[in-house]
Amino acid sequence: MKINVGFEMLYDFSQPTPMIMVLGTHFSRASDVIVPDSLTTEPSVPITPYRDLFGNWCSRIVAPAGRIRLAADGCVRDSGLPDPVSPSAGQHAVEDLPADTLVYLLGSRYCETDRLTDIAWNLFQDTPPGWARVHAICEFVHRHISFGYEHARSTKTAFEAYREGKGVCRDYAHLAIAFCRCMNIPARYCTGYLGDMGTPKPWAAGDFAGWFEAYLGGRWHTFDPRNFVPRIGRVLIAQGRDAADVPITQTFGPNSLISFRVWTDEVAG
Repeated sequence: MKINVGFEMLYDFSQPTPMIMVLGTHFSRASDVIVPDSLTTEPSVPITPYRDLFGNWCSRIVAPAGRIRLAADGCVRDSGLPDPVSPSAGQHAVEDLPADTLVYLLGSRYCETDRLTDIAWNLFQDTPPGWARVHAICEFVHRHISFGYEHARSTKTAFEAYREGKGVCRDYAHLAIAFCRCMNIPARYCTGYLGDMGTPKPWAAGDFAGWFEAYLGGRWHTFDPRNFVPRIGRVLIAQGRDAADVPITQTFGPNSLISFRVWTDEVAG
């Protein structure tokens, strides 16, 4: 299948303001890109790309005073198959983990393992290690958190999501990530496009999505505690320890976000 992915954001700035953007299909999907979802700006300003510590492609600009439009529109080839499920994927002993996964065992800005370790072990110590344990974590988080955009808060952490029992997709991901790390399973945050293909209508307005990957059986596996079912057409943008590492936009001065649109649609034919 082919998927049209893109976004449009309008900002107002009172003065020239630096911005960092983590947008665009992840390099791991490069062979699937039919039309690149390259970042464009109106008015046109110089865009400087760079790779961050996690290998994500990022862009830097200085937004001029006034209104600026950030946009992209691309097309990606996808298998059309739901997220893979690997029940036999085993959990590694910490001493056997590859060195590059160890950072994803540690606490981070939104995933306070120190505050959640006792809770995690009380909840999941009797679950079978490996895939079944991560699945149990996702099931708990899916049932524990009530979804609603009115519950979104940029400062909300995994512990606060656990305590409040409400949030948005990034809160589901943060809590599941923190629980996995508490149980010695490396877990990393993912942001990207996730359309509603294969789900019943009516479909909600488009948005970027947050999910996570856990390291089991020698590789990374996708998990989505918000939806808790394998989904079709997931298009990764970036990965990091948590949402603090992969903000869609980061501004370094006062501004107003005037409008925000995201689309992820199957292309006919």
